[in-house]
Amino acid sequence: MKQKSGLTRFLNCNILRDGKIIKEDLWIRDGKIINPEQVFYDEQQEADVSINCNDLLITPGYIDLQINGGWGVDFSFDTENVEEGVRKVAKELLAHGVTSFCPTMVTSEKEKYSIILPQIKKLQGGKHGATVLGVHLEGPFISLAKKGAHSHEFIMNPDKGLESIREVYGPLGNVIIVTLAPELPGALDAIKGLTNLGIKVALGHSSASLADGEEAVKCGANLITHLFNAMLPFHHRDPGLVGLLASTTDKQVFYGIISDGIHTHPAALRIACRTNSEGLVLVSDAVPAQGLPDGTYTIGPQAVSVDKGRAYIAGTKVLCGSTSALDECIIKFKEATDCSLEYALEAASLHPAKALGIDNCKGRLNYQCDADFVILDPKTLNVLSTWIAGECVYTAPK
Repeated sequence: MKQKSGLTRFLNCNILRDGKIIKEDLWIRDGKIINPEQVFYDEQQEADVSINCNDLLITPGYIDLQINGGWGVDFSFDTENVEEGVRKVAKELLAHGVTSFCPTMVTSEKEKYSIILPQIKKLQGGKHGATVLGVHLEGPFISLAKKGAHSHEFIMNPDKGLESIREVYGPLGNVIIVTLAPELPGALDAIKGLTNLGIKVALGHSSASLADGEEAVKCGANLITHLFNAMLPFHHRDPGLVGLLASTTDKQVFYGIISDGIHTHPAALRIACRTNSEGLVLVSDAVPAQGLPDGTYTIGPQAVSVDKGRAYIAGTKVLCGSTSALDECIIKFKEATDCSLEYALEAASLHPAKALGIDNCKGRLNYQCDADFVILDPKTLNVLSTWIAGECVYTAPK
């Protein structure tokens, strides 16, 4: 009886690797992508399972760094069934090709953090849902002048640096990103402290000058939260945080951008990706109304009204996140910028992985990387199936 090799081979497929779509088989074992030469020449093994992809496209799984909820779940509001809510969203995201995500909490009252944060644990994905990479905390250490949809009564300064951060959030073990305004008192010390803990710092909801932004980058920040939104508009004498796209900082600055067709004009998308192509990270910034019809919802303590797919703070015309999933944002981004298919897909996979420093295992289809990937219709970019650690976790209905 032939011994099983544990190998799965995807043949007749086009795969995205190193910025190019190539015709090549994909080999999987033990949740990792492996080098077929090792199998042929060293082990002399054959695949246990062969899957004919019929010229479909295989791309790295999408990674959403900023998502506030969806399908009626609000990560900042629902305290009764936190883990159940995260599981629901994680499961629904599989249909959109998202294999990893960062549940995002907006500015909230202090008590919410102590209840919600301990319950959103980092969790490996599978058939139960996408991988939870860690929580993205957006606020309350932001600028009142650029609060956007955040509740003004809970906004504060991180006067005592990391100590202020801990006083509000509590234990930081489940946290992967903190968004703050770098011009606030104590912010630079907070950035240094968070960075030393391995937590990524994003700059956003801010009135910062370019000098403020550059100093924050020197202190460890490496991200900008939803570029163009909730920050000073570009000015030729002081371009503000937008100027970090063309700054002479020593390291790459990544920036989230919402390409839902509402938040960012197509010309602004083109300016961003042509100025700093390597740093662009597509995010959904989706709210609890994602996947649901127009109506009334929440985002943290705020009431939200969704009209024709646009989410506003109730009674205002203040946008408060999108109702689009990441796969939709990819399609709209490609249409708006006329960029290559390879670039659009990497902006939602490789770039966010680089921003988090996990591109050694995620965001790529290179050998020894996690076998997290999406099989797409190459013409429509519709998600046909989603795979995590080499296991099929979603198949589109026929």
